[in-house]
Amino acid sequence: MDLWTSPTPNGWKVTILIEELREAGHALSHLAIHTVDLAQGEHKTEAFTARNPNQKIPVLQDGKRFIMESCAILQYLAEQFPTSLLPMDGDRWEVLPWLYWQAANVGPAFGNKLSYTRYMDDVPEPAKAHPLERFGRESLRLVSVIDHQLRSQPFLCGSQFTIADIALFPWIRGYKWSKVDITAWPRVMEWVARVRARPGVGRGLGYGVPQDEVDRWGPDRKEAYARGGQTITSPLGQKPVPKGRP
Repeated sequence: MDLWTSPTPNGWKVTILIEELREAGHALSHLAIHTVDLAQGEHKTEAFTARNPNQKIPVLQDGKRFIMESCAILQYLAEQFPTSLLPMDGDRWEVLPWLYWQAANVGPAFGNKLSYTRYMDDVPEPAKAHPLERFGRESLRLVSVIDHQLRSQPFLCGSQFTIADIALFPWIRGYKWSKVDITAWPRVMEWVARVRARPGVGRGLGYGVPQDEVDRWGPDRKEAYARGGQTITSPLGQKPVPKGRP
């Protein structure tokens, strides 16, 4: 089994799950993790495109099967290695809708807010005003949904930590980088701290990042991420899909 990934919110989802599965007793000694350099365009190469035609990280290979999309990978691994992270009985439907909710809502809203805030230097400031307001407002609305869900329970789906929490955490944790102020929701802030305190989560966040910058990037890393983000979001910086592919 092989995972190709990078230290981004979608990448951290999977490395966190891997470490949580290890915490639960699954050794996963046969799993190899490969770092993809997004700033260098390694996700646009023909070799990577053969694994994932969408040219995004992460992508998981299990035998001859390739699985793209971070939330699909979370579900796949949680089903392959059963734990309380995804109940196998009817209670799984308390978890899966929130997993899909993250993919359809939080990722796009926070991701677009982040892109316009940090990366799109080639877009004139007046043209950024509307998307910044739109995605900023929607991101805050989504945080209020999380707050409502946490009103009487420690985790998103109840008393148990699940893959729904794993899917959400990297995006909400990075609120300062996205400039989405979640501090008006104390329950959400407490949830962020509660999830971060888990040893498996800490190890999962450490993939591709020096240990002393897991929670607070230094100036050089901030500059590198901003520069890499500009390369990824700019059409001029992207490599075309290899010939022979639509």
